[in-house]
Amino acid sequence: MTFMRSTSVTASFAIGMVVVLAAQSGAPVRAGVVEHIKVHGKSLEGNLEGDSLDRDVTVYLPPSYSTERARRYPVVYLLHGYGGTDANWTGRQANVPESADKLVAAKPLREMIVVMPNAYTLHKGSMYSSSVTTGDWESYVAQDLVSYMDSHYRTIADRASRGLAGASMGGYGAIRIAMKRSDVFSSLYILSACCLTATINPRPAAMAAAEAVRTREAAQEAERGASTNLAFAAAWSPNPTKPPLFLDLPIQDGKVRPEIVAKWAANAPLAMIDQYVPRLKTYHAIGMDIGTKDGLLASNQELHHAMTRFGIVHVYEEYDGDHTNRRAERIELNVLPFFSDHLSFAVKSSSTARR
Repeated sequence: MTFMRSTSVTASFAIGMVVVLAAQSGAPVRAGVVEHIKVHGKSLEGNLEGDSLDRDVTVYLPPSYSTERARRYPVVYLLHGYGGTDANWTGRQANVPESADKLVAAKPLREMIVVMPNAYTLHKGSMYSSSVTTGDWESYVAQDLVSYMDSHYRTIADRASRGLAGASMGGYGAIRIAMKRSDVFSSLYILSACCLTATINPRPAAMAAAEAVRTREAAQEAERGASTNLAFAAAWSPNPTKPPLFLDLPIQDGKVRPEIVAKWAANAPLAMIDQYVPRLKTYHAIGMDIGTKDGLLASNQELHHAMTRFGIVHVYEEYDGDHTNRRAERIELNVLPFFSDHLSFAVKSSSTARR
């Protein structure tokens, strides 16, 4: 069964009114704690780009974490978009700690830990994929990061208590990782996902700027269009015999390379989804949304239709907005409440948490 809402008026308005009324009451808002840590990526070891193995991670701990020392919490893993960092979630596009504190104070939100890794790489984004060039980011998120959180914080170390979400490149990463690691996560929220469809007819002119980049220094200075194509290539068509960038583009000397086009196409979620239908059907809840003025609307609609066709239960929503202009609102009034509603807050097993 599929649910589709054309706007977010009902749920968002109700939650928003609760927050407004709580704020007007004058009751103090207890603040959670934000920690900036580094988490080593064993899965990233040996990456040919030479990107750091010790990744910055922002962790939001809810207000009661420091006082209720025996309490354990569900965890939401939140992935940022291309060109961004974990700072996207602490002020650039949304303010997760501020939003969560407000919602907890107003009581429409149960307390959760939110984990926000930094996936910025040489080409400004890892694509959360598995590659010898960028490293295995799928495993970094689903294994290294989850294991670290479960061993260092008071998490509920159970699939039913883990959620995965992301926006744009992070939305792509969320659906990609969710399809492969349904053993780790139980709830999924996709915001304005990029890169869902396969590009089978690349234009030489569009690749010319990326093809002109031949050094790491030039890659660091490249404009966004070239960097994006280089990021795709590093993630989806790595070439360990081709230094210094260790990648293949789908265009070389102005000619299309069908074998590289095929590799890129194989990494498109809409090309992959039929292989992972049974796994997606194990999710307790799946949500996705997209602005009606977002250039990615058509591909997100295709993902929604594919899920519907395969009988994958999910909630799909279109709202009046573009790619980023309502990101903070969506996080506060839709994403955080979604996980509060659908994650398990029951402790089912012992924890190795140390803090």
